[in-house]
Amino acid sequence: MRRIVAALAAAAMAGTALAAVPDLPATVSQGALVIGHVAPGTKVAVAGKPVHVGDDGVFVFGVGRDEQGPVAVTLGTTTRSVAVTPRDWPIERVEGVPPKTVNPPPAIAARIEREQASVVAARNRDDDREDFAKGFVWPVTGRISGRFGNQRIYNGDPKAPHSGMDIAVPEGTPVKAPAAGVITFANPDLYLTGGTVLLDHGFGLSSNFLHLSRIDVKVGQRVSQGEVIGAAGKTGRATGPHVHWGFNWFGVRLDPLLLPGIR
Repeated sequence: MRRIVAALAAAAMAGTALAAVPDLPATVSQGALVIGHVAPGTKVAVAGKPVHVGDDGVFVFGVGRDEQGPVAVTLGTTTRSVAVTPRDWPIERVEGVPPKTVNPPPAIAARIEREQASVVAARNRDDDREDFAKGFVWPVTGRISGRFGNQRIYNGDPKAPHSGMDIAVPEGTPVKAPAAGVITFANPDLYLTGGTVLLDHGFGLSSNFLHLSRIDVKVGQRVSQGEVIGAAGKTGRATGPHVHWGFNWFGVRLDPLLLPGIR
């Protein structure tokens, strides 16, 4: 009996020791989500900014498209450097585009700015929910017609890199939640992105779905992974039916293709 108790005690101590060892990758890719683990109660900061640590010791942060690294991650009293692997971002040059399409008139530009400010505000949520922890599934199944990070230069004017992944599907295709979460934004008529939904997964992580033809959810609603939130479309400035799936860690845009369960 004493031997059994001793063995159980040793196993418990070993488990505690393992839990106390920080789990953090040495190298990450541009555009990647990083999920790390520390002993519960450990304070964590990324590039000097404190980040949320769950009761189970999990924490997350995102590495932006243009991040060169290394990223300094402070775990308690120690700091680790995470190297960043660069990616090759394609650039497409398009000439002959109507000027008002490249640079909208003042009234339209003001509308776009107001609408985007509302979207940005919805991304600042920092709940302690760990809806991201079970991984992600594809919101629709189809051909990838646009990749994260690609950039276009219209008439010599560089535009922002593509902020997400486009998946070509027929109009009306049901769009499913890639992970559970809470709806923080839903608007059927934004100028650039048309039907737009933001789904918060906790810890500052959120998915956004653009150009939807139908929205089946409302702000404050909790949805489960795989639940239908709307339908694919071509609303806003879109040339054909598709689903734009974007993913953020607060204001940092990440590549959905690199999410756990997707890659």
